[in-house]
Amino acid sequence: MYEPIRSKSVHAMTDAPSDIPHRSREEELRIQLAGHLAALLAVTDELGLDEAAEAIATQIARLRGAPPVRHAGLTGASTAELHHRALDLAGRALVVAASRADTAAAILTAERMDAHTAALATAELVEA
Repeated sequence: MYEPIRSKSVHAMTDAPSDIPHRSREEELRIQLAGHLAALLAVTDELGLDEAAEAIATQIARLRGAPPVRHAGLTGASTAELHHRALDLAGRALVVAASRADTAAAILTAERMDAHTAALATAELVEA
């Protein structure tokens, strides 16, 4: 019913090696982990948790090879919302840290998850 294609496709890649740089899975995970930690750092800074923020910044610097850029942008979210956001971000970072077997980042993110969970539990007790 259909005639087979007899010429080379115009969409086919050339036989020459690609000039497009490719990253390894390890590099992609490192970049992803640094991104999650940077987002967690922004929320941690907004919460005013200086000691935790410095620990996160140290991990970002280790992953990126340079200290993170920090901003003073405030979202105006409530403390409970910020703790929820930080808990989510720490969870995402923990998954990536476990995928790349990064013990230091995994321990840090697990500690942050515990801290934000405790803060949320305390906030719920205060509201009740």
